[in-house]
Amino acid sequence: MTLDTPLHTRRLTLRDFREADWQAVHRYAVDPEVVRYMAWGPNTEAETQEFVRRTLEHQAAEPRRHFGLAVTLNPDGRLIGACNITAAGTDDRGGYIGYVLRRDHWRQGYATEAARALLGFGFGSLGLHRIIATCDTDNGASARVMEKAGMRREGRLLEHKWIKGRWRDSFLYAILDREWDRLQTAHLPCPGHPPGTRA
Repeated sequence: MTLDTPLHTRRLTLRDFREADWQAVHRYAVDPEVVRYMAWGPNTEAETQEFVRRTLEHQAAEPRRHFGLAVTLNPDGRLIGACNITAAGTDDRGGYIGYVLRRDHWRQGYATEAARALLGFGFGSLGLHRIIATCDTDNGASARVMEKAGMRREGRLLEHKWIKGRWRDSFLYAILDREWDRLQTAHLPCPGHPPGTRA
């Protein structure tokens, strides 16, 4: 199942990956600063190609539960990162999101814009009840993205992930469908959107 309609915000388009995207992906996947808090990377070319291959396989799943999407800039379509939303596929109607951007596009609000688009898709199109995300406790920038997207911190997960040779703690963030609805009613502004508009 492909994404019938890409997700659009004022500055971004989130679309399904294509095989030819791997070189643009590799540009950020090889950067040690970008992958500093990730369990993967820096990637070899073969590892990046394998990531794109697996992502394309997810597109063919029925039902599709994992949406790994390319983050591209409007209007030229330049790929600057990736994001994903995964539905757990249980009666709990839970899901989780993630994102990564090229370093030269940090601190411009793009990650928050992408996160809010994922939340809207998760609650609106996938019918999720609760969406979570985690970040390394040292990754203040990622924590701020989740907070600006409307998520709240629920706790600290001790030794949650084995990353770069040691156990790392994570912050757990979450948002419920009714909380998201309230934010939309309040017209919470998103970077790249003037107040009163939605992602």
